[in-house]
Amino acid sequence: MIPPDLKQNIFYTLYFTIIHNGVAILYFIGILISAFLSLLKPSRKHVLLLLGFSLLLLGFEYNKHILEGLREQTINALITIQEHNKVRRLINIFYLKALPLFLPVTGWVFIVAAIYLHVKGKRSNEHVIEHNKDSK
Repeated sequence: MIPPDLKQNIFYTLYFTIIHNGVAILYFIGILISAFLSLLKPSRKHVLLLLGFSLLLLGFEYNKHILEGLREQTINALITIQEHNKVRRLINIFYLKALPLFLPVTGWVFIVAAIYLHVKGKRSNEHVIEHNKDSK
């Protein structure tokens, strides 16, 4: 038998984990679905979906956990003895502005491209079916 306080703590742990990482969980589900679709029936749209959700998850985790450590590591590796403000500014622009924008935007572009290919494929299939009916 599980004591009531432990039950409550388990519930709160699960609840706050899901709330805290809900977006990442959705992106991961998107990765699983698109990977399954890519294995089931390989196509450009499925690979684009997989890449898109992967970039979205990477962008989410980058902003949440990777950004500061990677930025500090790069600054410490490049600026050792003498201060280089231009290098520091370029590192900050790249790690704080460019990557946090590039990863999610590229991920959504890939997902939109996959949706476009899916819609385009349906339309061309409808056109072929319509053309075959007219031929008979």
